Amino acid sequence: MTRIVLVTGTDTGVGKTVTTAALAAAELARGARTAVVKPVQTGIGAGPGGPGAAAGAVPETPDVEEVARLAGCSVHEWTRLAAPLAPDTAARLERVALPPIAQHAARLLAMATDHDTLLVEGAGGLLVRLDDAGGTLLDLARHLRDAEAEPSVVVVCRAGLGTLNHATLTVATLRAAGFEPAGLVIGAWPASPGLAERCNLEDLPRVTGTPLLTRIPEGAGAWDPDRFRTAAASWFAAR
Repeated sequence: MTRIVLVTGTDTGVGKTVTTAALAAAELARGARTAVVKPVQTGIGAGPGGPGAAAGAVPETPDVEEVARLAGCSVHEWTRLAAPLAPDTAARLERVALPPIAQHAARLLAMATDHDTLLVEGAGGLLVRLDDAGGTLLDLARHLRDAEAEPSVVVVCRAGLGTLNHATLTVATLRAAGFEPAGLVIGAWPASPGLAERCNLEDLPRVTGTPLLTRIPEGAGAWDPDRFRTAAASWFAAR
């Protein structure tokens, strides 16, 4: 049975893309046929004059391109929006209709026959709206569960102050919906961690009751792909 892993964050900018790439690289190292899906990407193409763009804004690299470069896996992006906002807000500004969550679930299930592992990177946090009806990554998990696909969820969090509250809220929301998180990942572990970061290594699993799978070094997304892939296999070796 195909393994479907949803990668969410406690917030935006916590390291979901690098974590997704690392998970993909680890799966590929084990010989799994692996693909990464980004249902909705925002903040791309918002150059000068683009919808929702600030003056002089420079388009960012799409997350799937970063994943493909780092992990070397197959990647799929289904909707791209220019404004660096939540997907439903960006779509409203651009007058674009977002596909419903049920359609995302159906596409993933169709892909499952050709893959051993599908990794799905969300946008921002767990309850960010991904379609026009308010559907979220949590709703996507529900649709997949209803289809007996039994998705797992990895939660990416920050290393420093404030992460305990954000991680606890995300884990509690998942559990209230009947999902036990597969684990936490610190998306950017500093080279010189402070007191809060060092304490959070113990406190994150303690207060959430969820295992800490790994901590990814800050700046790993800029590494050479060979170095990244070798490291990723060791980061998730015990999974």
